[in-house]
Amino acid sequence: MMMAYSLLLVFLLPTLGVPLAYVAGRKSSKAAAILVALIALANIGLVLTTVPTILNSADHRYIESYYWIPMLQSEFTLFVDGISASMAIITSVLILVASLFSINYMEGKKNLAVYYALLSLLSIGLVGVFITSNLLLFYFCWELMLVPAYFIIGGWGYREPYRAAFKFFVFTHAGAVFVLLGIGAIYMVTGVTDMFQAQAALMGVPDIARWILLAFTAGFAVKMAVVPVHMWLPDAHSEAPSSMSALLSGVIISAGAYAILRLSLATVFPAVAGTTFGIDFLHGLTVFGVISAFFGSFIALVETDIKRIIAYSSIAHMGYVMFGLSLFPSASPIGGAVVITAAITGTILHLISHAVSKGLFFLSAGSVMHQTEERDIREMGGLAGKMSFTAVSSTIAALSIAGAPPFACFISEFLIFVGAFEVISVDGFYLLPTVFMLVATVFSLAYSLRYISRVFLGQAKNKEKKIVDVPNWMKLAMAILVIFVIVLGIWPTFFVDLINTVTFV
Repeated sequence: MMMAYSLLLVFLLPTLGVPLAYVAGRKSSKAAAILVALIALANIGLVLTTVPTILNSADHRYIESYYWIPMLQSEFTLFVDGISASMAIITSVLILVASLFSINYMEGKKNLAVYYALLSLLSIGLVGVFITSNLLLFYFCWELMLVPAYFIIGGWGYREPYRAAFKFFVFTHAGAVFVLLGIGAIYMVTGVTDMFQAQAALMGVPDIARWILLAFTAGFAVKMAVVPVHMWLPDAHSEAPSSMSALLSGVIISAGAYAILRLSLATVFPAVAGTTFGIDFLHGLTVFGVISAFFGSFIALVETDIKRIIAYSSIAHMGYVMFGLSLFPSASPIGGAVVITAAITGTILHLISHAVSKGLFFLSAGSVMHQTEERDIREMGGLAGKMSFTAVSSTIAALSIAGAPPFACFISEFLIFVGAFEVISVDGFYLLPTVFMLVATVFSLAYSLRYISRVFLGQAKNKEKKIVDVPNWMKLAMAILVIFVIVLGIWPTFFVDLINTVTFV
């Protein structure tokens, strides 16, 4: 039976978890980790209670609205539809595994009570972005991600952690300025702070909508880390603790893509759909997507740092996502609604597939670093016999990132390309970019196989050093993501059914 306050509890539980995790962590870091994991598990259950309403109600949404700021005509509105529910579930899954993984991975580090409190605080911002339609609350959650992420990267990172954390903070906060300008312009023009109300109100002001569209997309693209605003990502991902890298690559950059879809395309773009500007805007997204896919793949092919390879892979895969977003229906809505297409279904599914696959990839890389105390792949090799569980997990993650069946990213990439060929029949511009993106998948396979070959196969470089596989909590965290990667590749129906209920009205 669905709870009347499911989404409010999704906010309140991790909020309560911040002081509780700190207090528990003072006595036992393991207790704090399990507490954060249990809160994430509870949030998964709470979001799942909304699924029957999403599937069966007339508007396919579950909404909770609370009294908030009457002078701004602003309510504290929480909602989920098929897209946001899917993203909220996967976000909570990654918080769950990051907490469990940290039990062994962070063992012996200082101030772990603060670490787990920050992880709980981070989860508020991460999940909050996906479950609100109020632009003020959205921006609050958007900015809330930065603070705990900055301190986690800086406090428990590797070589120059605060330098990487500061770079991450400056870039993403600069992008947030454009987001705030877009929200301010919407309120100035429409007098509303709800994204669904704003969509209809902006239809009458296409000239202003153009600038809002550009501001939103620029701001969100920074968080998404597409070329040329990607410079923060390799340092932040590689210097952060691997549990945080899994969240950075799995959720935080995906939040940028979600925001482009939800605000730039679904809220603002209808005001300019069908115009020359609107079509050129989508074509521009295509170009940035293709460039990002090739740039990330080429650097991943030559990089030797185990975590920077995966970081550049994230840039490449955000190129796939940006390409998929550029296939958003460009004609004016028929009957007031844009029905979701194969390309957009594939793009959203790719956010989910990439989240679990890249989360697993980073956790397995962290496992290798934890056990070998090495991060240069030229100094590795032969680890498959010594770390068999990690080797299998890494191979599954790498093959999924490469788009190989039957793993998660294969079906999502397949749907993106099916959608691309559908669009080519209407707009021939997409023919060449689609060919380029198909070529980019070959490079994804190349750097993935190179990674597995150099790290796990061949002869060990340091035969004297005794290396064993990771402890059980780290294995459990990776095993959870392995299950998701395999199940999503074989049976993505649950998420596809949820996503396909969405219409951008």
